[in-house]
Amino acid sequence: MTQEQMLEQIVKQVMSSMSAAAPAAAAAGALSAADYPIGDKRPELIVSATGKAYKDLTIDKLLAGQLSPEDLRIRPETLELQAQVAESVKRDAFAGNLRRAAELIAVPDARLLEIYNALRPYKSTKEELLAIAEELKGQYNAPISASLVAEAAEVGYARKRTKEFK
Repeated sequence: MTQEQMLEQIVKQVMSSMSAAAPAAAAAGALSAADYPIGDKRPELIVSATGKAYKDLTIDKLLAGQLSPEDLRIRPETLELQAQVAESVKRDAFAGNLRRAAELIAVPDARLLEIYNALRPYKSTKEELLAIAEELKGQYNAPISASLVAEAAEVGYARKRTKEFK
């Protein structure tokens, strides 16, 4: 497989998973399994992270340098629509994962890696993890993820897996 073919395959996968809600979509109600895949069934809802329409996200434009990596980033609204589809087929856990991912889009990639490493056993104190939870909630408006980090702090401390016990 050539690099161009691999790039085309990756772009197709990313684009097929992208869907961002237009304001009208939110007013129209939740999506369902009938709307899946959203890119095929509801392409009018697809907007890139930079506001480009789905029809403008082509491999030719990417190869010509007319699209940036930011143009291919997913939006929180996209993940919310996918969560609605997941719920419609009773995949509630998956819908929750999509919503947590939507929250974390606002967190810079480098910070996400730091948080991931901080959650490893013996890498952080309970207080450090609780501070991360507050950061997620306050700075990034990520209450679901903040709750999980706070829970990890409590459980890690109770099981003696925080830095205090190293």
